[in-house]
Amino acid sequence: MKREKEKNTQYHHKFKYRQIPDYLLFMGPSVVLFTALFLIPLVGEIFYSFTDWDGVSARFSLVGFYNYIRVFKDKTYWTSMWFTLKFSFFVVVISNLLAFGWAYILAKDIPLRNFWRALIYVPRIIGGVILGFLWRFIFQNVFVQFGQVSGLTWFSQNWFTTPESSFQALVIVMSWTLSGYLMIIYGAGFASIPSDYTEVAKIDGASPLQILFKITIPLLTATITRCLFIAINWAMLLYDTNISLTNGNPFRSSEGVTMNIYATAFKSDQMAFGAAKSVIFILMVGAVSFGQFAATSRKEVEL
Repeated sequence: MKREKEKNTQYHHKFKYRQIPDYLLFMGPSVVLFTALFLIPLVGEIFYSFTDWDGVSARFSLVGFYNYIRVFKDKTYWTSMWFTLKFSFFVVVISNLLAFGWAYILAKDIPLRNFWRALIYVPRIIGGVILGFLWRFIFQNVFVQFGQVSGLTWFSQNWFTTPESSFQALVIVMSWTLSGYLMIIYGAGFASIPSDYTEVAKIDGASPLQILFKITIPLLTATITRCLFIAINWAMLLYDTNISLTNGNPFRSSEGVTMNIYATAFKSDQMAFGAAKSVIFILMVGAVSFGQFAATSRKEVEL
């Protein structure tokens, strides 16, 4: 018995060693890219946040926590942080409700189901900058003309002249863009639910609403967790659409954190100060994302 166990152990170790080339082949490129594009820049960002480097000069010196103290005194940074958090909350809620509703409808056997899925997903294909300019034209021309014809003043307002209207425009565009992608994930979640559950519930006399809230949503908790995680990250890291749609106007009231960091680091040539802002923002995104993930993952139901 001992010899057989030793042989099995040796065979197991040899099998593991033989798999190393496979691990390197499939995981190697991902590890290299992750290290080169994320870990190294992150370490560099943290290091430069403790210096006075301006991003141009070849010389710099260590200044300790001076940049972080400046960040906590920078009112424009915290204004943009509040804007980003508020914007992310509305986008996450609206985009997930839209995506869930579309996935719920398209999970049923309706005519041209794949066509409608593709149509709803199309906004995700369009680049963020192009999307911003396209929607800027819609807000300034199509919406205004529609509002004048219909008498609905909400549509005919000057969309980019007040903080409230600029905020609403960004929320509309981001929610519309993100919901198509999330719909695909929710659709996969609906497809993974065995039909036996709903059929038994129907036999027992459950209404469609009871089936939705008592069976479907609890079984989709894992999918909801993932969609919320994705939506939070994409909303908080908004940059390209923010520039092309509002450019932070009016008076930087619609400026997200990423725009504020870019303006500090590159437009003002304060790379170290921008790095400190970036590090704080990374910690904020991580805290919000993983806090949400920890809170919702506890309610996941295994099939």
